[in-house]
Amino acid sequence: MAQRISSSLSSPRRTWIYDVFLSFRGEDTRFQFTNNLYHSLCQKGIRTFIDQDGLRRGEEITPALFHAIQNSMISIVVFSESYASSTYCLNELVKILEGAKEEGRSIYPIFYGVDPSEVRHHTGTYAEALSKHEAKFHNDADTEKVQKWRKALHEAANLSGWHCKYWYQPEYEFIRKIVEEISEKINYIPLHVADNPIGLEYAVKGVKSLLGDGSDVNMIGIYGIGGIGKTTTARAVYNIIFWHYEGSCFLPDIREKAVNKNEIVQLQEILLSQILKGEDIKVGDVNRGIPLIKQRLQQKKVLLVLDDVDKLKQLKALAGGCDWFGSGSIIIITTRDKHLLDAHGVVNLYEVKPLHFEKALELFNLHAFRSGKVGPPYMSISKRAVSYACGLPLALEVIGSHLFGKSLDECNSALDKYESIPHQKIHEILKVSYDGLEENEKGIFLDIACFFNTYELGNVTPMLKAHGFHVEDGLRVLVDKSLIKIDSFGFVRIHDLIRDTGREIVRQESTLEPGRRSRLWFDQDIVHVLEENTGSDRIEFIKLEEYNNVQVQWDGKAFKEMKNLKILIIEDATFSVGPEHLPNS
Repeated sequence: MAQRISSSLSSPRRTWIYDVFLSFRGEDTRFQFTNNLYHSLCQKGIRTFIDQDGLRRGEEITPALFHAIQNSMISIVVFSESYASSTYCLNELVKILEGAKEEGRSIYPIFYGVDPSEVRHHTGTYAEALSKHEAKFHNDADTEKVQKWRKALHEAANLSGWHCKYWYQPEYEFIRKIVEEISEKINYIPLHVADNPIGLEYAVKGVKSLLGDGSDVNMIGIYGIGGIGKTTTARAVYNIIFWHYEGSCFLPDIREKAVNKNEIVQLQEILLSQILKGEDIKVGDVNRGIPLIKQRLQQKKVLLVLDDVDKLKQLKALAGGCDWFGSGSIIIITTRDKHLLDAHGVVNLYEVKPLHFEKALELFNLHAFRSGKVGPPYMSISKRAVSYACGLPLALEVIGSHLFGKSLDECNSALDKYESIPHQKIHEILKVSYDGLEENEKGIFLDIACFFNTYELGNVTPMLKAHGFHVEDGLRVLVDKSLIKIDSFGFVRIHDLIRDTGREIVRQESTLEPGRRSRLWFDQDIVHVLEENTGSDRIEFIKLEEYNNVQVQWDGKAFKEMKNLKILIIEDATFSVGPEHLPNS
């Protein structure tokens, strides 16, 4: 199953033998409606399968028809008055639904001469037909078969489709509308997901498990750190399920595109235009757009993806509530901020996790060596790079691409550099979350990144308070933004690359002189500042520990200029003389 999903993600379109498979009750519609629909689809160039040769035999699906179902992109089921009286039609419907669940195909019902509620709730002729089947079949196996038919009818009737109302429009107009919509579906170009979607199937499977049964409006939140694959996962899910909706829209990069009200208005207009299939709707003002979206989409089953949201006002303007959309709609929101989802009432959440080592190694090798297999000389490079990236797809792709075509010495040199100074592209993407923090949370984050990764929370909290921070709320913000985690044992943990991002932020406070940085944790920097008396009032926190036999040859005056030093931790070090000054701070 995983292999099949992975294969479908890596190639944008599967090759189908047929575009459409028609399921119908021959006695009811073969020579009227279904025949006219079939010819209209064919005239439009849509490859359509219809059982013209009497392939149906007895009650079970023949291999030829099963092959046609398996190799059709879309199945159209024509529910007519006596459809349920045919055990063959019911068995065919079960097979169609099973295939759609396994392969992501699409199913569209047409209600011809019957009301959808008759099919959904098994009333009228459908109640009569099912009662006859139950009377005919007595043993347990056959009773289970009838229950499968009932379930299949209910599921299919809940799908978006078409209801033919004779008094409302001529039949040829009804058929024309169906053909236009089917043509639009099969000509759709899927979103680009990824060049190498390694490991993506796990996240896709996780999000799909949250979709529900399609009876209610469902908001789903996908969250995680920058570069972890939230958008990639959302695109993959969108490509798989969009067929099942009356309208769909994927709004990318909302954080960048919704800085002010005018830009949010443009997003509202794009949303309406895409879901309503090209209607040119001018909103003009955010507060006019809100009721307009609700009014136009309240009766539609839609798929909407809001990508990279970072403000609650964006959600309120684009998807304010479940009552904005029709039954069965899916709203997917990607964000770095879990609290944003909680505040908007989103309860179905999926956190995208780092790749496991094997998948990370495969992804890195594809970018660095254009091959899943690497010879022994370069295997150490691969393992070192994967260890450094800690399962972050962005880092694996960026570093792998940078090392492509380089010699062993060049690769090792590049990795040496990244372990000291993060790659600029990775740093910029991960720093976005830091930039959105308030000053209190920024300070807590930098302290944890520089000093307290893997420390017990009970030991970290007093230190952070001593540094002057409001700790409890600040830690919650950092957890919600996926910048830190507090594990089940009460230890504070931070992804290595996010830790490096925090340390790089501090390093860039003064790239040449450590004494002009706010925090010092690297023993060589600390020894340099103390021995050379280059400390300044910028320094707030020094922590020198867990290094054996550090020798400091100084004159004891280095702390004199550190007027804002709040915390000093020194262990396992030998000083030539004691300090002459300690700042009041």
